[in-house]
Amino acid sequence: MFKHRKSIEQVEESIELAPKFDENGLIVVTTIDSATNEILMVGYMNQEALQKTIETKEAHYYSRSRKVIWHKGASSGYVQKIDEILIDDDQDALCIKVNIGENGASCHVGYKSCFYRKIDLEDTANKPGLEFTTDKKVFDPNEVYGDAPNPTKL
Repeated sequence: MFKHRKSIEQVEESIELAPKFDENGLIVVTTIDSATNEILMVGYMNQEALQKTIETKEAHYYSRSRKVIWHKGASSGYVQKIDEILIDDDQDALCIKVNIGENGASCHVGYKSCFYRKIDLEDTANKPGLEFTTDKKVFDPNEVYGDAPNPTKL
């Protein structure tokens, strides 16, 4: 499915899919809601996850903390249906546009997007630094995931 990288011209100007996976065998993926253009999450894929994503037209990622491929939404029910996969100029980063439905979510914390806070750029010396951009969760992670270990690592 993926071509061997032979030349800069092939990578930058041809129609051959020749992704560059990093030294850990991963490629970074930014995931966007097709309907709203909202950034939902950033993750990683290895070769197998990218191949499964292309074949099934549903997002599969590689978990760096758990060291496994996971089908997004398999536990929560909020599957990311692929509308489009974009690859950057040197084929070392992906942007996928997905359909999560009108009431879908992509964040294991329960929010629609993993980007539910922003850095406060005003008077940062006197403020904690972050502010929430939403307070509405789509689902309760305790109900959905139960006793499953939290993927966030300290």
